[in-house]
Amino acid sequence: MNSERCPCGSGELYSACCGRFISGAEKAQTAEQLMRSRYAAYVKKDVDYLVRTTLPKSRTPDLAQNISEWMDAVEWLRLLIINAEETTVDFVAQYTIDGQEAQHREHSLFKKKNDEWFYVGEA
Repeated sequence: MNSERCPCGSGELYSACCGRFISGAEKAQTAEQLMRSRYAAYVKKDVDYLVRTTLPKSRTPDLAQNISEWMDAVEWLRLLIINAEETTVDFVAQYTIDGQEAQHREHSLFKKKNDEWFYVGEA
């Protein structure tokens, strides 16, 4: 049995938390769940999930390459959810790059389409 904790900071087991969304076994039911699972996908280096959960209209031709390059450059430390509402999530993702600690702050917008949540971009 895998006892790995989810990198999203929920305290839950990965398989019972974001792992079920990333694997495709279930779909995120809220914008916050999608946000947390996308953070976990960055930690796990799952480019396909991040592309798949980006709203198709928001996908750029080089999206997968940009995500992959970002993943290779940073080591994710923790996710802090500041506020989550129906379609937006304010968060801080802390990481190290070139041995220096840094953080990414974002007010993210999400959209539900055909019973599936997608990341749109910064709100």
